[in-house]
Amino acid sequence: MKIATYNVEWFSNLFDNAGNLYDDDRWSGRWDVTRAQQTAALGAVFAALDADGIMVIEGPDSHAKRDGAAALEGFAARFGLRARKAIIGYVNDTQQEILFLYDPDVLNVRHDPREDGAPRFDGAIKMDLNVDAEAEDVHWSKPPLELAVTHTSGTDFRLIGVHAKSKAPHGAKTDAEVMRISIANRRKQLAQCIWLRRRVEAHLAAEDNLIVLGDFNDGPGLDEYEKLFGRSGVEIVLGEGEGEQLFDPHARMALSQRIGAVPVTARFTVGPDRRFLSALLDYIMVSQGVRTMGAEWAIMHPFDDPKCFADKDLCAALLTASDHFPVVLDIPL
Repeated sequence: MKIATYNVEWFSNLFDNAGNLYDDDRWSGRWDVTRAQQTAALGAVFAALDADGIMVIEGPDSHAKRDGAAALEGFAARFGLRARKAIIGYVNDTQQEILFLYDPDVLNVRHDPREDGAPRFDGAIKMDLNVDAEAEDVHWSKPPLELAVTHTSGTDFRLIGVHAKSKAPHGAKTDAEVMRISIANRRKQLAQCIWLRRRVEAHLAAEDNLIVLGDFNDGPGLDEYEKLFGRSGVEIVLGEGEGEQLFDPHARMALSQRIGAVPVTARFTVGPDRRFLSALLDYIMVSQGVRTMGAEWAIMHPFDDPKCFADKDLCAALLTASDHFPVVLDIPL
């Protein structure tokens, strides 16, 4: 079973309200990339992935009169993708949906939200974010997508697609505001990850084959605010101390060293001079039961993956399609 997670920057901008691809020479949301260029590049990347299921992060908008799942299925039909059926969970209001695109000949999939260990992800959880002895309501701006998945081999899996809140200090005009907003956003993100970890622990207790995948906008050593709180959201979801932990080899590599090379899944520009910054933001975490199935991980990075780098067309498509690169999990079943 081949599963991937892929954050597609401004995917929604490629479709009209009827879910049809624009596929024209007007600008997409990507810098210096037209809608036709991004559409073609994404078609090439999804075709090269050839996965049984892809957790699409920042998928086509599905609120108001738009149908993100229908748009994604139209995209799949346009490029003749094997993964051609889309499913969505709770629709959010950010124009960045979480959807799962899959091959219905290989996987049986249903949206199956739970309340085990913690409230449903479309609700709220009480946590003291301000350390003032009063609990506040914590919400997900993009509620995780919980799926029950059965492979044709008969093996059952639980998948949770995640897009955790960004810590970017939007709206800040002074250094003090940057710090205040960044700390507030970090608190909210850690609360969301604690919430997610409680759900994870319920699945682990039930001995489910669990896969948690998506964009956490976070990771060990990513910024100075991790020192303030002592840990990253990724570490919380993976598990700490006693009890079963989830496993992701890229996260483990990043956690095992303070200085040195680490895998990266995103490449984006920062500052007025638009210099490139690379980061490890996307993960596929699995329960120990899935790990022992012989699972193998890969990042479809245009420069770091030898096969991608050797294929110049695919390399160019990856750079044009999004500022993130697909993370792939292969499980021999």
